[in-house]
Amino acid sequence: MDLDFDKMDGLVPAIIQDADTRVVLMLGFMNEDAYKKTVETGKVTFFSRTKQRLWTKGETSGNFLNVVSIKVDCDKDTLLIKVHPVGPVCHTGTDTCWGEENK
Repeated sequence: MDLDFDKMDGLVPAIIQDADTRVVLMLGFMNEDAYKKTVETGKVTFFSRTKQRLWTKGETSGNFLNVVSIKVDCDKDTLLIKVHPVGPVCHTGTDTCWGEENK
């Protein structure tokens, strides 16, 4: 996949959407290494801007985001990743990072 990592200093936004419900679960950022690891493992991996390292969603909680599909937008600078979430997505315990519970 041809992604433009240059527009945002090496990062691209990754919109995470439930593949079944179509609910937007969260937004994270990926650098090229995070993208490659996501593709290789089938589990969403982000680049943490605060910790300055890769982190796989669920690495401590067990609430992984299993990749169903990855699409790039027309400008090649944003990803839409459809997933099957394992457990709540937000660190607060809700299904989304907007405090919503899936129905």
